[in-house]
Amino acid sequence: MADTTVANTNLGSTQKTPVLPAHGQRTLLALDLGTSTGWALHSCDGLITSGTVSFRPGRFDGGGMRYLRFTNWLGELDRLSGPIGTIWFEEVRRHAGTDAAHVYGGLMATLTAWAELRGVPYEGVPVGTIKRHATGKGNADKESMIAAARARGFSPADDNEADAIAILFWALETKGGLQ
Repeated sequence: MADTTVANTNLGSTQKTPVLPAHGQRTLLALDLGTSTGWALHSCDGLITSGTVSFRPGRFDGGGMRYLRFTNWLGELDRLSGPIGTIWFEEVRRHAGTDAAHVYGGLMATLTAWAELRGVPYEGVPVGTIKRHATGKGNADKESMIAAARARGFSPADDNEADAIAILFWALETKGGLQ
């Protein structure tokens, strides 16, 4: 299975708890897709959990194994923390390299097919929108995104987890972009 790191919010912090979107008390999932995928989960009881999961292929894995692992990971997350009500993911339009673009496209195709099969709504959020909401600057660097997550009481392992946290708070605070 995929390697996972998990971090919980500081339960003793004085951060403001966002109001759930109107679609009800269902689990919300935010993803920063990539070989090292950042994730943040807002469970129906209001607890926010986040982490990273690696979908790096093993030495003897075939080309599709990372996508099968991703599918299994989504199913496990849905079974243990769900049902997942809505998924938001970082919508990347430009990649630094060809391999990153291929991995992102494969993960996005897997995610959208998984969501369609289960009737789970999903939406991509542009990178600039996420960064602007988290930091006030649409082209914020990785360190600024990590600092923004820390300011909310989280301890992200890397920029992928920080981005997922930012996506989740964007979705909660703007009701999925409606406000």
